Amino acid sequence: MSVIEEAYHQSIYVLERCMHAMGAKASALLEGYPQVFARDSMITLLGASLVDNPAFKDAFMASLETLAVYQTRLGMIPLSVDIEKPRMEANQGAVDSNLWYVIGHGVYYERYQDLAFLRKHLDSIKQAMLWLDYQDSNNCGLLEVQEAADWGDLFANRGNILYDNVLYYKALLEYAAMLELSGESGEERLRQAEDVRRKLNVLLWPGDVEEKTRLIRDNGYCQEWLRVIRMSSETYWFGKFYLPYASFRDFGYHCDALGNSLAILFGVADEVQTEAVLDHFIQTGMNRPYPIMANYPPTMPGDKDWREYYRNAHLNLPYQYHNGGIWPFIGGFYVAALMKAGRREFALEELGNLAKANRTGKRLEWEFNEWLNGRSGMPSGMAYQAWSAGMYIYAYQYVMNGTTDAVPIGNARA
Repeated sequence: MSVIEEAYHQSIYVLERCMHAMGAKASALLEGYPQVFARDSMITLLGASLVDNPAFKDAFMASLETLAVYQTRLGMIPLSVDIEKPRMEANQGAVDSNLWYVIGHGVYYERYQDLAFLRKHLDSIKQAMLWLDYQDSNNCGLLEVQEAADWGDLFANRGNILYDNVLYYKALLEYAAMLELSGESGEERLRQAEDVRRKLNVLLWPGDVEEKTRLIRDNGYCQEWLRVIRMSSETYWFGKFYLPYASFRDFGYHCDALGNSLAILFGVADEVQTEAVLDHFIQTGMNRPYPIMANYPPTMPGDKDWREYYRNAHLNLPYQYHNGGIWPFIGGFYVAALMKAGRREFALEELGNLAKANRTGKRLEWEFNEWLNGRSGMPSGMAYQAWSAGMYIYAYQYVMNGTTDAVPIGNARA
C-alpha cells in the first residue's frame, strides 16, 4: 500500500476516535483537546463528511447543535465547548468561530440535503451573521479583528485580516444561499459578498498604486486605506501574495498560507493571482520539508510584529507554531488550492508529502500531530489531531477525483 493510501485509511481511524455525542473533538486524546472547537470541528468535517460513515454525519450534526446551544445572546459562537464540563469558557471569543459555524451549516446542507435541519437553525445563523456584521467597527465593509482573536491565537495579525475576511466572503455566499433555500431573498448578502471580494483585492493585493487610489476615491472606500496601499506597494516586487493584514497605517509583510489558500479555493483570487500565490509558496520553500508553513518568513525578535508573548512556553519562536511552523491541516487546503489551479501532478506529489508529515510521530508512526518545526520537520503539539486527518481526507478526495467540482466547499454557491 502506498503512503498516500495508507494515510487515507489512518485518517479515517483517527477521526473515528475523535467523534463524540457532542460533536467532533479536536483531538482523540484526553490530554489533547477534549473540546468541540467551532473552527476545528467544521474544518475536520469538511473532509470527514466525504466518507460514507454514519458516525461522521452524526458528529457533524452534533457539532452544529452544540455550538448553537452555547451561542451567546448577542450571537457569538463559542470558541469551544468542553465535553467533560459542557459550557462556554470565559474569554473564549474568536471571530472565526462564527464564520466557520455559518460555512459549516452550508456544507452540512450541501453534503446531506437536510433542509429541515437548516431551517431549524436559521435564526441562530442569522444571529451569528448579525454578530459578524457588528465586527465591522468602522463601516469599511470588512471585518476588524483584534490581535490574536482567530485561529492565530498567539500571532499578531490584526485589523482587516486576510483569513477572517476571506471566510467572511464565503460565509456571506453561504448565508445568501441558505436564505434562498428558506424562501427569503439573499440578494443583499450576495452584493455584500461581492463588495468584500473587491475590497480584499484593493486593500490586500499589492499592485498599481495609482489604479488603487482611483478605485478608492471613485467608490468611496475607506480613505485610511490609501496610506496602507502606498506603503505596501513595495511588497509587489519581492512576492505576489495577499498581505496577511492591514490595520491603522500598518500592514503585515509575511505570507499567510491559510489565508492565501482559502482566497484561491473560495474564488477571491483570479487565475493570475492564483498562479502568483502558488509560485510564491514553492519558490520560497514554504512547502518544505512538508506542506506547509503557516506564515513565512517567520517573525524575528526585533521585527515590528514581534511580541514578547511569542516566548510563552517557547511556543511561537521562529519556525514554530504559528510563526513558521508546518500545519498539516493547512497543507490540506494548500493541496486543494493546487488542484483548483489545475496542477494535479504536483498536487499528487504534495499529497504524498502531506501523508509523510502525518506519518511522522514523536513516539509512533501516524500520530497526525498538530504542527511540525518549519526547519527540522520534527512533530510538535498534540497528537491525533482531527483537522490534520480531516483535511488529509479532503485533499485526498480532491486529488483522486481529479476535478474541481468533485469536492466543493460550497462551490455551487461560489
